[in-house]
Amino acid sequence: MAEFERISITAARKLIAENPSGVHVLDVRDPQSYQSARIPGASHLSNDNVAAFLAAADPNAAVVVYCYHGNSSQGAAQFLVERGFTRAYSLDGGFEQWRLDGPVESPGER
Repeated sequence: MAEFERISITAARKLIAENPSGVHVLDVRDPQSYQSARIPGASHLSNDNVAAFLAAADPNAAVVVYCYHGNSSQGAAQFLVERGFTRAYSLDGGFEQWRLDGPVESPGER
């Protein structure tokens, strides 16, 4: 069975920079945390909108999933792999590690 891959902050930044419109960045934290601050361009993924995401997203596009510290995102990335996504990544260190060097998007910026 296929599995997700873990991706470092550095590798994720490079992947996103090289494919600005070809990478889905998904935030699986709670809605308040997502609204407060997030990785630029990230979409919030929850039980409420996962079906719509699965129906609309290209399963061959890269998907970088993040949570707070990189634990919950592993389960979410594996879930996506099990639904046919071929390039699903879990961000090591999660948002808390990412925000140390930025960039971070806040509500007023979007």
